[in-house]
Amino acid sequence: MASSSIERRKLRNGLRVVLAPDRSAPVVAVAVYYDVGIRSEPQDRTGFAHLFEHLMFQGSASLGKMELASLISASGGVLNGSTRLDYTNYYEMLPSNALDRALFLEADRMGWPAVTQENLDNQIAVVKEEIRVNVMNEPYGGFPWLTLAPVLYESWANAHDGYGSFVDLESATLEDARDFFDKYYAPGNAVLAVSGDFEVDHALELVHHHFDPVPKRAVPPRPDFDEPAPTSERRGEQHDADAPAPAVALGWRVPDPGDLAAYLPYVVLASSLATGDASRLRRRLVQDDRLATDIGCHLGLMEDAFDVRNPCPFVLEAHHPGDVPTDKVVAAVDEELDRLATDGLASDELTRVTARLRSGMLQGSDNLLRRTLAMAAYEQQRGRAELVHEMPERLAEVTAEQVAAAAGTLRPDVRARLDLIAGAA
Repeated sequence: MASSSIERRKLRNGLRVVLAPDRSAPVVAVAVYYDVGIRSEPQDRTGFAHLFEHLMFQGSASLGKMELASLISASGGVLNGSTRLDYTNYYEMLPSNALDRALFLEADRMGWPAVTQENLDNQIAVVKEEIRVNVMNEPYGGFPWLTLAPVLYESWANAHDGYGSFVDLESATLEDARDFFDKYYAPGNAVLAVSGDFEVDHALELVHHHFDPVPKRAVPPRPDFDEPAPTSERRGEQHDADAPAPAVALGWRVPDPGDLAAYLPYVVLASSLATGDASRLRRRLVQDDRLATDIGCHLGLMEDAFDVRNPCPFVLEAHHPGDVPTDKVVAAVDEELDRLATDGLASDELTRVTARLRSGMLQGSDNLLRRTLAMAAYEQQRGRAELVHEMPERLAEVTAEQVAAAAGTLRPDVRARLDLIAGAA
């Protein structure tokens, strides 16, 4: 694993910077995380955070449309961006001699993106086409990451469709876009993470050169999106004419991900239930009783267990044959949860599960870009980029008793249940 040395700075305009030198290969990774995501977008502007992510690739004061991507590619690099519940990020990995170029490009769009009517109109069209392809015309489109939320949550921020409705997207104005940039894309609302082959002093010189000119602006207060957890079972249905078979998603609220001691047992629980052929629910429902064709568990609606804030759900998703009643699948899940809560995990089972989780994290950290993204997310959400190195050991500290206690909270009377009805109505 790479060196754990992390340098931290804060620029005059408020930008937080974390640097992690690693001279093992001649490459660098750069990531900028803005503290704005789906939960932050204005009411009646569903999909706006994602739409704005698209706009940030459409040019800037110094660059034409898509020129940023062309310059990264010409340098031998790769780039992308994403919109999640609690952040929007932009990142690239490229040869270390192109670090200056990458920092210039990120600073240029942080300070002076081309937010124009033409770019807004064409990116609304692009996002609408994404929704058609990925949700409207795709079997199980939006299930369950878009469709479970309004069953589990009550507040608009947590429950609304983060991809966006056509009505809301088409209603977006240039003033909306410019206001969104002014409010959420201030340097003080962002984290810049740089990892790889560089000398810290030289990298800081480049960071100051490119980012110091970006004007300081007011940073919005971070909203508190918490809301009361369900006190009874909530149910919903999703009808999907394109789906070949039915499915069910169950969701429970879990402790604040910022409280790792309370939260990490649920991460271990999810893995013990449905990761690998030896996992409990896969053995019981898929292999032995043949009640399901596939089953999975994860933390976070977007499967982002380690880069999401409160409130966060534990999600269980099962696909099953049409001749198997959904109630039978859910009853089997409840039986296995009760058994685990009562009997706990055997010591060899806990060792196997935590070893797999830790191994996956350590292997991920060997990838420079994945390590940089994790470092940026931990800094943005926890103020501790060092968690990228500490998290495997934190997982190793989870006990069988904690996992059993977590399973005991996943009761029918505090969950959301979403049944996907397959085929034409």
